[in-house]
Amino acid sequence: MDVRTLCLGILALGDASGYEIKKMVAEGSFSFFSEASYGSIYPALTRLTEEGLVTCREEAQDKRPDKKVYSLTPAGRAALRDTLRKDPGPDRHRSEFLAALLFAEAVSPERVRDLIDERVAQHEKKIAELKGLLEEDVSAVSRFVIEYGIATQEAALHYLKRHRDRLLGELGHTIEAAE
Repeated sequence: MDVRTLCLGILALGDASGYEIKKMVAEGSFSFFSEASYGSIYPALTRLTEEGLVTCREEAQDKRPDKKVYSLTPAGRAALRDTLRKDPGPDRHRSEFLAALLFAEAVSPERVRDLIDERVAQHEKKIAELKGLLEEDVSAVSRFVIEYGIATQEAALHYLKRHRDRLLGELGHTIEAAE
């Protein structure tokens, strides 16, 4: 999902500042499928404001600069609806971890084991974070998306744990044959 649609969708849930949108994307239920940065969120919000799809108001804060709060306009809601009527493209999975494993024969089995162990820890951490989100008051749709995220993380975790030793064994034989 592009940043523009992501911002429109988040604002359809309620008014938010750019920081709040970024926090939802970085730590909330949106973190499962999006990696939008501050560098992409703020320009998207500016363009959406210029296009009349969102409005921006400033709210005073004690001992801080004014906070910009964005709201979805009726035109923004229509644009979101139009975008969501289109079929989403296929999921794209780009993984530096998998790319590194493709070249595992160039490093020691110990390094491959470390890579897998680090990824196992990352999956366990992400599962815990997502389960923590379920403890919050979330909508049925958010719950479904979070649970889907947990299921995919658990599947990857299960696969790595179950097949780790097989890969390491095969790598050991490959390295021995090369020597």
